[in-house]
Amino acid sequence: MKTHHSTRYAASPQDVKSYDTSRLRNEFLIENLMEQDKINLVYTHYDRFIAGSAVPTDNPLQLETIDPLKSEYFLQRRELGIINVGQAGTVRVDGTEYTLEHKEALYVGQGNKDVIFSSKSASEPALFYLNSTPAHKAFPNKKIGTNDVEVIELGSPETANARTLRKYIVNSVVDVCQLQMGMTTLKAGSSWNTMPAHVHDRRMEVYFYFEVPEDQAVCHFMGQPQETRHIWMGNNQAVISPPWSIHSGSGTSSYTFIWGMAGENLDYGDMDHCKINELR
Repeated sequence: MKTHHSTRYAASPQDVKSYDTSRLRNEFLIENLMEQDKINLVYTHYDRFIAGSAVPTDNPLQLETIDPLKSEYFLQRRELGIINVGQAGTVRVDGTEYTLEHKEALYVGQGNKDVIFSSKSASEPALFYLNSTPAHKAFPNKKIGTNDVEVIELGSPETANARTLRKYIVNSVVDVCQLQMGMTTLKAGSSWNTMPAHVHDRRMEVYFYFEVPEDQAVCHFMGQPQETRHIWMGNNQAVISPPWSIHSGSGTSSYTFIWGMAGENLDYGDMDHCKINELR
């Protein structure tokens, strides 16, 4: 069996105040992504969100159900978002094959039984980043190319947060139940993402950081606005953000991250913004 999983439970903001560095990392940091010949999944009790990865090399990898789902197959009651951050690969969904080049995405709807990942080249494999959420309805599968995304320019060089946000799996691009996914790229000379910070109590979020040079890092900030904490992160690592937490980061070099969200609301206007000079 090449599908591995672990479970993370929800934590109260009052409890998190007392966490030391090790406990904070154990609860929220996902370190074991992008391991060759494995599907690694983390099932979190925040909105039953699953974050993970699939890296096929010589042989394909099939997405198997995991015990927390108590389902016959993985997507029996779920939807799935896939973004390839490696080289070219394919995803075969119930016999239909989708080729995903670098930074292309695929939405897979509820009810699809067989999801199989392959790489075009074993020596330069695809790196499939996966997000999955519960679904109440079956929507059609859809590939999202780099020209299909919605693009928003945010921030400025003066505040070191100039960045390009690309919306891949959102309800204005693809029919979807609750899963939301996109990608943000920092521009040269900028280091801050999602600053000014915000919280959205009706949605949780997971950030996956990649394109971080081997000798560099990203410092991810979390916690309540007046009680923040930080986690140092490397390349191909993800961090879970509870609904009550800010989610922002600053890198020692340029980097890119994928954001994935789940919850009861698809309206981005429900954010509670945090003034920078009031963060603690």
